[in-house]
Amino acid sequence: MIGGYGRGADILNGVTLDVELGEIAVIVGPNGAGKSTAMKAVFGMLNIHTGSVVFDGEDITRLSPQARVAKGMGFVPQTHNIFASMSVEENLEMGAFLRRDDYRDTMAQVYDLFPILKEKRHQHAGELSGGQRQQVAVGRALMTKPKLLMLDEPTAGVSPIVMDELFDRIIEVARTGISILMVEQNARQALEIAHKGYVLVQGANGYTGSGKELLANPDVRKSFLGG
Repeated sequence: MIGGYGRGADILNGVTLDVELGEIAVIVGPNGAGKSTAMKAVFGMLNIHTGSVVFDGEDITRLSPQARVAKGMGFVPQTHNIFASMSVEENLEMGAFLRRDDYRDTMAQVYDLFPILKEKRHQHAGELSGGQRQQVAVGRALMTKPKLLMLDEPTAGVSPIVMDELFDRIIEVARTGISILMVEQNARQALEIAHKGYVLVQGANGYTGSGKELLANPDVRKSFLGG
């Protein structure tokens, strides 16, 4: 993908991403490398001048984000990702707005994945801790029954203990057959759970490999993982 926002300069200068069924693919790299921009390009939130987005065998490059949700994409932005004045349960119900079937089974699955949300289901989401808010945001995306779940910095601003718990839940989601594409600032920890990793440098692929391969790469370790 090559592209950027509006008619501005290109931010992506040749990014190739691939996520298979049930895989966790992680995008890491320095600030300003185009990580979140690449994620937004996959979701249709900016213009791709060269390249394409193929989802489930179909070219969806020209589809709107809303149409991509209907195709099976779920996106959790880094900030402003919950309805703070609504209850936890109402947030989850908002995730099912496109569905015409009975979504109660999916809600039960979300509560199984995040038991604290069931406990606090009648509480305003804005009253929750940072980690619990992230669980609400991920849960709401799961209510769309996505084939691909995209997470932009899911552990930003949470404690190491909460980060580990979120990563455990992400692994559980992938085991259900949902693909995960994740941008993450905690690069070392994210690569430890990744089937596939992409290190972006100045809007292009710098290094690509399995999570283990990138963790073992001395250049990646020195430049991006602190040695």
